[in-house]
Amino acid sequence: QVQLVESGGGSVQAGGSLRLSCAASGRPFRSYSMGWFRQAPGKEREFVAAIRWSTTTYYADSVKGRFTISRDNAKDTVDLQMNSLKPEDTAVYYCAAGARTGDYSDSSIWGYWGQGTQVTVSS
Repeated sequence: QVQLVESGGGSVQAGGSLRLSCAASGRPFRSYSMGWFRQAPGKEREFVAAIRWSTTTYYADSVKGRFTISRDNAKDTVDLQMNSLKPEDTAVYYCAAGARTGDYSDSSIWGYWGQGTQVTVSS
């Protein structure tokens, strides 16, 4: 059974930092793309960042220069370092894995999802 488990969410003031981590289990993910999405109340789930097995990275324009995605293929983990956080970054953050061919920002191409972790940024 494939499982993705996120950790590291919490509350922080604007300008602060948080690091999210996602641990994958059930099958080796080192050949899979992995990514992060987020969903704020009343809004659709949106793409944040993705990383291919080759470590090529992709970012949403809204987080470029502030967030960094990285992976440890030996441990089947993917991290999201979030700096200079803004109140508009407040959302539930979801780890995703196993993207099929297509646009990484399209949530429908991702095969596996975590349960989400809350990030709250206060002004």
